[in-house]
Formats: sequence, structure tokens, C-alpha cells
Amino acid sequence: MDIRNEKLGLVIPCHVAIIMDGNGRWAKKRHMPRTYGHAAGASNVKSVVRIADDIGVQYLTIYAFSTENWKRSAEEVSALMTLLKKYLHDYIGECNENNVRCRIIGRREGLREDLLAEIVALEEATKTNTGLQFTIAINYGGRDEITRAVQQIATEVQEGKLGPDLITEETISRHLDTRDLPDPDLLIRTSGEERLSNYLPWQLAYTEFYFTDVFWPDFGREELIEAVKKYNQRERRFGGVKS
Repeated sequence: MDIRNEKLGLVIPCHVAIIMDGNGRWAKKRHMPRTYGHAAGASNVKSVVRIADDIGVQYLTIYAFSTENWKRSAEEVSALMTLLKKYLHDYIGECNENNVRCRIIGRREGLREDLLAEIVALEEATKTNTGLQFTIAINYGGRDEITRAVQQIATEVQEGKLGPDLITEETISRHLDTRDLPDPDLLIRTSGEERLSNYLPWQLAYTEFYFTDVFWPDFGREELIEAVKKYNQRERRFGGVKS
């Protein structure tokens, strides 16, 4: 449920999803390698988590590495995996200090063993935290997620645990990686791109979208509050008619 931040005079969306885009272009403008931009972007994640928590966001989900990102150069992919491993390892202390629970969604097959170990360690160390619920999508693709859900449901039907006529939208939602999360209320994408890039297609059915030209490493408090202001200007009817 959305809550109102009286200090800001705004209703704060319960769940904010973010596509963090523009790290490479941010680095290029500074005549630096793409890996420099990714490092700056990773550092900014911690800042945005603190800001989101401070203004009252209850769930925050970010897109860190997609199933399509494997198409990038081996050098860049390796650097991203190493960066993710370090980020997850270093973030445990801050999560616990700020009562943040962290989950990782996405396909775990194919990830490096050392990265998988850090994923398990972070989730285990923060599982009892009751503050901001922070989710990181790693090796995530919306179509892959739905395919995996359908495979699980098909197995249950085959085993006689579920009748085909009993499959509902709720059934599918329960088999997604985000089964424990409410659907996002607001999606933010940085760097001027205006597409979903295979991110949470099922969950974003009635989400409000906000696009900004700001590159992710420069996205901060003012930009997040501006996105929330735009969200407050939307009329959410979920297919119905406002009386």
C-alpha cells in the first residue's frame, strides 16, 4: 500500500522498479572505459537504496544484469560479474545496519560459483530484516522467468497436483521469481531509453512508467522525488472508470 510522506507532500509508491541505464555512456562522456561507468553505477545503487528508504518506498527492485547481457564482450561480462560479487559481499553490513532485506531474482544456472556464494550469503544474512525490501535482478529475463514458471506448472499438472482448469493468474504469479513481492507501482528507466528490455513484463501490467534522460550514475534524490511527483499526477484506474 502506498503511504504519504507529509514532509514532501507526496504519496510514495509502495514498490518502485528501476532499469539502471546509461553507465557506459556516462563513462564515455568522461573519456573513461565502460567498466568505470559500471563501478560508478554500482556505487550509486547504495545511495538510491538509502534515499528510497528515507522517503518511504517499501519495495525497491533493480535490473542489474539481464539474460541478454551475456551478448556483451567477454571482458565486460567478466568485469560485471566481479563487480556484482564485490557489491554483494560488501553490502551485507549496510543492509543489516539499515534493516534492509535483500533478495536476488533471476536464473542462477550459469552464474559463477563465487557469485552464487555471495548471493546466498547476502540473502541469508538479511532474511529477518523488516525494513526496505530490496530486490536485485541478476541473470534475469522476463520471458525466461515466465517460461520457467510455465514449466513448473506443467510439471504439477503432469503429476496430478494441479488441474489445467484451476490455473489462474494467481497460479502463474505464485510461480514467478517475485512471488513474495507486490507488483511495482512505478517503473523508472534512466538515460532516455523508453522500453522494458524484457524486465518484469508480467508484473508491470498496470505499473506507471517514468523515463528520464539522466544517466544512472547521476540519478539521485532530486531525480527520484521528481519521478514520485510525476507518479502523483497519474490517475490509476486499473482498467476501471473513476466515479
